[in-house]
Amino acid sequence: MADAGFTALRQFSFTTRPYLAVEDATGAPIGLDDLDVRVGWMLDLISGAEAQMLWWLWQPATFDVLAAGRDSQGRTLPMHGHVAAARLGWTPHYPDGVYVPSRVTRVVTAQAVGTLRALAYRDTTITALSARFDPATGRLSAPSCAAEYVPSGFARGVARQLTARSRRTAGAADARLRITDVQAPPRTSAMARLSAADRQLAHLTVTDAVMTLTVKLPTTVAPTGRAQWRRVRVTAAIPPHLRRRPISEWHLPTLVLDHRGLLWRCAATEAVPAADVTSGNIAVGVDWSPSTLGAAAIATETPEGLVSDYRGFTYDDRGLGIKLARLQQEGQLLHRKAARLTRLAATAPPDVRAQLEEKIAVLDAHREAVGIKRGKINRELAFHFARQVTGYAADAQAQLIAVEDLTTLETRGHGHVNNNRAAQSARRQAVAALAHTAAEVGIAVVSVPARGSSALCPGCDEPLARPGGYHTAWCPGCRVGGNRDHVAGVNLAKRALLGRNNVTRRRGRMPAIRVAEHAPVRKCRDKNGPTPRRPRHRRVRHSLPTVTPRMGVTPKQHVPAPQASVWDTVKPAPPHGDACSRDTRPSPTPATQVADSMRST
Repeated sequence: MADAGFTALRQFSFTTRPYLAVEDATGAPIGLDDLDVRVGWMLDLISGAEAQMLWWLWQPATFDVLAAGRDSQGRTLPMHGHVAAARLGWTPHYPDGVYVPSRVTRVVTAQAVGTLRALAYRDTTITALSARFDPATGRLSAPSCAAEYVPSGFARGVARQLTARSRRTAGAADARLRITDVQAPPRTSAMARLSAADRQLAHLTVTDAVMTLTVKLPTTVAPTGRAQWRRVRVTAAIPPHLRRRPISEWHLPTLVLDHRGLLWRCAATEAVPAADVTSGNIAVGVDWSPSTLGAAAIATETPEGLVSDYRGFTYDDRGLGIKLARLQQEGQLLHRKAARLTRLAATAPPDVRAQLEEKIAVLDAHREAVGIKRGKINRELAFHFARQVTGYAADAQAQLIAVEDLTTLETRGHGHVNNNRAAQSARRQAVAALAHTAAEVGIAVVSVPARGSSALCPGCDEPLARPGGYHTAWCPGCRVGGNRDHVAGVNLAKRALLGRNNVTRRRGRMPAIRVAEHAPVRKCRDKNGPTPRRPRHRRVRHSLPTVTPRMGVTPKQHVPAPQASVWDTVKPAPPHGDACSRDTRPSPTPATQVADSMRST
């Protein structure tokens, strides 16, 4: 665990909804429906100006400047997006006669520059990969040096884009392709990141259990002057589980509109126990599995060497993995059907084309709904998995949690169904959730190399045998084995313990161990891992009770109790939906009922 008395700052995000809005100058209440309309006017101005700015800047010269990081005078570009845009002379344009405050322009330029900076790496990579691309075969040649290496999945996606462009241009090869040659400007969602502005546009006040946001909003769809931008005080409730947390700073939210109205995407900074990577002697290795999300095992460093009981913990996804696979198949079916109708509508008569376009719109709406549902289930699955693994590591008094490096991890050779299911799993989201939940108890999460973790013996580093099929592993030399995923977890935990003094830290990324070292892991007969919590089922009566019927009384028919299922547990399951924060919320936010009751008619 972390050293006592040392703390670190951690940022986390949560969402909430307003339940009260008033005019700042007069104090007159505003209906939440009217508030949604006014926020929608501001988001329309921001999204329209941002899209126009991205279209105008979608050229190679833009990415050359961002890759160099310097302006025309050789000065280093500032980190803040709106300051860098002002230095470069990038300004958005609005419809004629529309007045927009300069602080709203800051929001527009900050969001546009942030999007372009995120795509600058892709532009550089496409240029390097296009030089290795053969239009005749549609393949990429092998990299000549380590600097040209990119993840295989990313390279395949770029190869598909280059192949599509080669077909459009009849195989004409260009010496130097850019991102502007193979894809169109990105489409961004309508949002307002108020963190890019200052107090003249918005400021946040937190008192007790409520957050009050004072923000300027337009009073008409096309404001023509400063008087048509007025301040509004919007109040939202803080989720109950955040009210007693040691939060040092509350950040300005991002405003978005969904089917329920205005939504705040908030962030905060709190103090958590500081995690020390170098001082740990107990590590938990997390192995990603194609059948379930993951499994965990423990390795301990003792004066005699590394030991493990080779007994791990396998995560139970409660059937959500099967549901995700079903939704994925449904979304693919809707996509294929919409694509077929689109091809038919291209050559259909006008009246038939109108009918087909209506059907295509319905299919697209259904596919979008399926995608939203999959996103919610993936988020629930990721945080439930993170809480389970964090509790397992805390019970074992571990200081490290080792996860496989996702940049080098790719599922292959398990069949089309299992490969596709593993590729669509929320591994990266689960890693982020695990790092978030583990930081709360002072446990560090590091990434270790994934190659050979399931194929090599933790004791002698030799290939493992599969006497019982794919899910079993056995080393005849060391005479150790068991579940394949548990053995892989021991390997990952071993690599974390051996490489904890050579950790690479990069800004914005979790600590990483690049080199996989080897030391024999001895099997320990002593139980050094916690027993996983398992739900206890209610007792079920499997036989009829022996009751002597009384004379003269009609005997009752005794029906045995139904057989218990895996969902019939005494211990209640954790809440499945968490619409307010990344952490577990014991009860729904009471402000939702208040917000629904205050909707104006």
